[in-house]
Amino acid sequence: MSNELFLRRKWTFKAHGSQVVMIKRPVESSEHVIMKALIWALYLPSYPEARVETPIGLRYKPDVIALDCQGLPSVWGEAGHVGMDKLETLLKRYRQTHFVFAKWDSNLEPLAQVVGELTSSIKRSAPIDLLSIPADSGERFFGADGTITVEHSQINYRRLTRP
Repeated sequence: MSNELFLRRKWTFKAHGSQVVMIKRPVESSEHVIMKALIWALYLPSYPEARVETPIGLRYKPDVIALDCQGLPSVWGEAGHVGMDKLETLLKRYRQTHFVFAKWDSNLEPLAQVVGELTSSIKRSAPIDLLSIPADSGERFFGADGTITVEHSQINYRRLTRP
């Protein structure tokens, strides 16, 4: 991804025959936008209805979301910091939701421990994925035209639970 793209406020990304437009808020880092775009691109094949920054009428707003036919989250992606209250509420309330938590160039072990503790006493039927997004993701995974080409094998990826 060129430096020019990092300076833009409106970014258009493409993956798997779909397109998404993201507006970078002034307080939002480029890394945060990149993480949201990568979550969207990575999970789009499994969740073709996935959307970015779409409110769903709940207290918490997801970074990436896909809803099932009943209007419940089938996948919920969070990029960057997630507060403990939000993390605990989401994991306990949405036990059939596939969660994806992405961190920028981070050790996933502390998050894995926290999520493990929060879910140890509940029965979940969907996986929880942790992603450490490489610091060079902008250059590696984004074409000049905004096309994202990335696979799980290219990032530090950890699945904590299996359905």
